[in-house]
Amino acid sequence: MNSIDTRTYVSALRELAEQGHEVSMVITGSSMAPFLIHQRDTICFRAPDRPLRRGDMVFFQRDSGQYVMHRICRVESGAFYLVGDGQTDIEGPIRRDQIFGLVTKVERKGRTLVPGDFWWEFFARVWLRLIPLRPALSRSYAALTRQNQKG
Repeated sequence: MNSIDTRTYVSALRELAEQGHEVSMVITGSSMAPFLIHQRDTICFRAPDRPLRRGDMVFFQRDSGQYVMHRICRVESGAFYLVGDGQTDIEGPIRRDQIFGLVTKVERKGRTLVPGDFWWEFFARVWLRLIPLRPALSRSYAALTRQNQKG
């Protein structure tokens, strides 16, 4: 089986999005857990066509060249501050020109979710406000999940 370099792959998707296409990709990495899980879930994104706001999931390119998809936790003086759903460290300032994709829908656990769906809004609104509590909440969720799988 052939594999492609992630940077090359995302660069190609970025180009398609900038040409007006909506593109999809399977999630890699764990920074967006528990909402999105590595190799299980898929995102669809396109070039942003509206002002970006708190709660939006966006794709951006760090100055190092690395591509990252995180959620906007605040906008200040035209700069963006982002955090993964599985993280507590906020990254920023991120310039608007670094952001090239706005996530429009996800396939999570085999179900398509869009803005307005319960879990989408939970993570965009409630989970975003719980950044300091995330480690304890994630541990509790993992323990409950393990317990439910046993019983």
